[in-house]
Amino acid sequence: MSKPLPVSLSVLLVSAPLLLSALPVWSGEFVAQALHPDSADNQPLDTTLARLAPGADSRVLGLAARAVSCADPQAERLAVIDFSLPSTEPRLWVFDLERGELMFEELVSHGQGTGDAMAEHFSNTPESHQSSLGLFRTLNSYYGRNGYSLRLEGLEAGINDLAYQRAIVIHGADYVSESFIEQTGRLGRSYGCPAVRQEVTYPLIDSLKEDHYLFAYYPDADWLESSAFLACDRESRKLAMNQAHQ
Repeated sequence: MSKPLPVSLSVLLVSAPLLLSALPVWSGEFVAQALHPDSADNQPLDTTLARLAPGADSRVLGLAARAVSCADPQAERLAVIDFSLPSTEPRLWVFDLERGELMFEELVSHGQGTGDAMAEHFSNTPESHQSSLGLFRTLNSYYGRNGYSLRLEGLEAGINDLAYQRAIVIHGADYVSESFIEQTGRLGRSYGCPAVRQEVTYPLIDSLKEDHYLFAYYPDADWLESSAFLACDRESRKLAMNQAHQ
């Protein structure tokens, strides 16, 4: 003769169908995602970036994803600047690649020699006061003449590899603000640095300092065709990174 089930187990068995029927509709989606792990966590990086920043140009994000994946497949943070947009629009995005999160979407300045409201001219030349394109690695933070700042190491030979010598850094500036745009129709301009709003200087720099990446885009045909990181020519990429360290 079998023993009777404990009261608690009997109640559970009887109530289980009722509990299941009371689950919200989205529980089915949760089960489906658990059974099919081909979800957001396993999406290609360009798809993930486009999902996190729908206001950004997906083609630019795709190039940024290609460049950082070529340089460092294990990269944890990535900032993307789209200099093809006017300075009056948010054109800087900072992504946490590990968590799959958008951390910042911000205004950012370009250099005095690069253009007015629209960026047009870029260079790697000292004293040009122009912004540089391409992939950068972030270094240490420090306090300088522009306050709290973040040093950048340009990784692309002939494109941005003089960034450190030129003191091209991320820093805060009072000319990066909505009120400045209202007064002048554009942001103020730097000596080539990607300057941000003073209110976000500390958290933004702290999110990127020490061995993360910044990708600066503009539809410059020569750079797009020659970049070792966009083509992911591993020998050229290795040479470019070695030259950047010298």
